[in-house]
Amino acid sequence: MIARYTRPEMARIWSEENKFQRWLEIEILALEAWEILSKVPSGTAQIVRQRAKVDPERIQEIEAEVRHDVIAFVTQVAETVGEEGKYIHYGLTSYDVVDTALSSLMKESLSIVLNDIDELLDVLGAMSLEYKDTPMVARTHGVHAEPTTFGLVIALWYEEMKRNRQRIQDAISQISVGKMSGAVGTYAHVDPFVEKYVCEKLGLELAPISNQIIQRDRHAFALSNLAIVAGTLEKMATDLRTCARTEIREVEEPFVSGQKGSSAMPHKKNPVGLEQICGMSRLMRSYALAALENINLWDQRDISNSSVERIIIPDSITLMNYMLNRMTGILKGLKVYPDRMLANLNLTGGLIFSEEVLLKLVSKGLTREEAYEKVQSHAMAAWEGPPTFKERVTKDPEFLKLCSSEELESCFDVTDTLSNVDYIFKRIGLV
Repeated sequence: MIARYTRPEMARIWSEENKFQRWLEIEILALEAWEILSKVPSGTAQIVRQRAKVDPERIQEIEAEVRHDVIAFVTQVAETVGEEGKYIHYGLTSYDVVDTALSSLMKESLSIVLNDIDELLDVLGAMSLEYKDTPMVARTHGVHAEPTTFGLVIALWYEEMKRNRQRIQDAISQISVGKMSGAVGTYAHVDPFVEKYVCEKLGLELAPISNQIIQRDRHAFALSNLAIVAGTLEKMATDLRTCARTEIREVEEPFVSGQKGSSAMPHKKNPVGLEQICGMSRLMRSYALAALENINLWDQRDISNSSVERIIIPDSITLMNYMLNRMTGILKGLKVYPDRMLANLNLTGGLIFSEEVLLKLVSKGLTREEAYEKVQSHAMAAWEGPPTFKERVTKDPEFLKLCSSEELESCFDVTDTLSNVDYIFKRIGLV
């Protein structure tokens, strides 16, 4: 399921093979810097680049013995290089390589997420304009409130997703740093030039200060922002699932030929994709929490963060790729039923225009308290059965003394209620 809605590049970025290749590239770049500083023989980096081969199976074999992934990696690569292999990892500590590589991988994969958001924004923008003037009832607390349009519902998601785009850009900025400052961040055995050279080649900024690792507030920021994006997608999915209920049926998730909704009930068409998005959002929040807990490490570091990050960082970014693509696909194929929206809007016989009537009576001289009491009396009675709220209001002798029939009738004009829709769309840049 996940693979179907994630980009192939994402799986490639977070593969073990690619991780080791990125480690190797950092090791080679460090050798190039050491050559410039005349600390290793000239030509060493070129020889390593030509000869070095990454063998994940051999790395696992060595790691089973030494119980250290970077030592296993360096040993395996050195085996393929020969004499010059002794210079690999010169002056470095493990997390000079691991953390710099992780930043590079996160930057690359989050850029894919940014493109995913752009695609979703295109779909949301087009849909909001298509349904800008399609009236539907708005619901608060699950109860009919006042008229809105389906386009406004989607435009709200569009504007929030614009903020999410900025959040991912900010996450990329926060995480796009490298460090090659040695075992406790003091550059005791590595020249700062090596860090500068490697980071520039990788398109990373320098961590202004580090200990053994890049500080985990950066990673927590990135995963927290991903969890916020997931929360937006969950909100969208929940709204659509509500509208897809049988009694409401204003929208319907795509249901393709050959698809089945239930092993027992042939009639079922369930919003499974939207439900999956809601479920994945729970997982994203748990990953963000784990990332927040990784900020606190003992002294200059411990490795309690390491095992957690092997799961939460690749998974959270890959899941975000999935969730965005899944939602974009659902929206592209979403069935929308404007007639059903209008029928639901009219379901309560005009109750959703109670504020219009309230304000009309206030404009005619009643106090707000007097008007509220009179309108609420009709509304509560209408909830219990006929006549409808509109019929009660337009035939109330006391109201007719204050307002003409036309004025009372105009309170139930959905067009007037929605007269500022274009203003909202202009304010968020959609028209």
